[in-house]
Amino acid sequence: MIMSRHSLFTSNSKGKVIFGCKAILMFFMIWIFCFHFVMPQYSGGYDASLIDKVDRLKSIDGPKIVLIGNSNLSFGIDSEKLEQAFDMPVVNMGLHGALGNAFHENMAKINIHEGDIYIICHSNFSDNGMIDDKVLAWSTIENHFGLWRLLSREDLYPMAKEYPVYLKKCLELFISGGGNQLPGGCYSRDAFNQYGDISLDRTESLYTFESPVTPPSINDTAVSRINRLNVWMAERGAVLLVAGYPIGKGELTDPEESFMKAQKELSERLSCPVISDYRDYMFDYSLFYNTDLHLTTEGAALRTKQLIEDLHRWMNHNSEK
Repeated sequence: MIMSRHSLFTSNSKGKVIFGCKAILMFFMIWIFCFHFVMPQYSGGYDASLIDKVDRLKSIDGPKIVLIGNSNLSFGIDSEKLEQAFDMPVVNMGLHGALGNAFHENMAKINIHEGDIYIICHSNFSDNGMIDDKVLAWSTIENHFGLWRLLSREDLYPMAKEYPVYLKKCLELFISGGGNQLPGGCYSRDAFNQYGDISLDRTESLYTFESPVTPPSINDTAVSRINRLNVWMAERGAVLLVAGYPIGKGELTDPEESFMKAQKELSERLSCPVISDYRDYMFDYSLFYNTDLHLTTEGAALRTKQLIEDLHRWMNHNSEK
C-alpha cells in the first residue's frame, strides 16, 4: 500500500505534536521533582536568613523602622537598641552585597505601611540595577516563591540562564545528603537574632586593611531608581532616608574631604534626605571584624549610637517645619 504525500505529512505532524507534548510533560515532571524534592539545599546558610527577615517584616502591621543594604548592616547594627530609642519595631534586612542594591531596595515593597521609616545604608551608589551573583541569588530565594518578588524584571532572563548551575549544586548536595546544614559561625542562619542582626559576639578584629578605602561611587542608574522608590513610598505615607555605612579610618583611607564631596553629591541628587555625615561613620581599623564593612560588637554599638543620633536630629528638624 502506497501512502499519499498528504497522509505522510499528517502522520509526521501528529508525531511532532505527540513528541512535543511528551517533552513538555517531561519538563514539568523534572521541574516538579526539582522544586519539591531537590530544592531547597541552602536553608541553613547565611543568606537563608532572608526567610526570617521577611517573615518579621510581614508580621509588623504598624509603623516600623526597616534597614536596607548589604552585610554592613548584618554585622553593624544593634537593632534592639534602635527599637528602644524610638519605641518602634525594627527589622534589619541587611544581607549579601553580591545580591545588588536593587534587590535590597525591593525589600521596601514587601509590607509597607503609613508611618514606616526605611533607611538605605548602601556602601556604594553605582550599579547596573541587576543582581551581581545569580547563583548566590538562587541559593537565597530557592523555591520560596514569596521571595521571587524581590527580583527585578531585568533579572529574570539572567537568573534563568544560571539556574542549571545552581541546580547542579543542589543535586550534588541532595545526593550526598550534605544540604540544608547549619554551618555554624557567623555565616549561618542561626547566627542571626530575631531582628536580623548577627548576634554572635565579635570581640576581636580579624581583618587587616591592605587596600585603599575610597568614597562611595555614584551613578545615574542607582540615583534614578532610589528617587523612583522614594516617590512610590511617599505615595503610601512612608519615608525613605539614606544613612551612613562603616568606613575604616586609617592611613589607607582617602581624605575626609573626598567623602564629604560624595555625601554632598548624594544630597543634591537624591530626592530623599541623607541624614548622616560620613565623617561620623569613620571608625578605627581595629573596630572592623572580618571585612572592610563588618564591625566588631564594639564597632556595631558605636555605629548604632550614631544612627540613633542621626535619626533624632532628622526627626527634630522635621517636627520644627
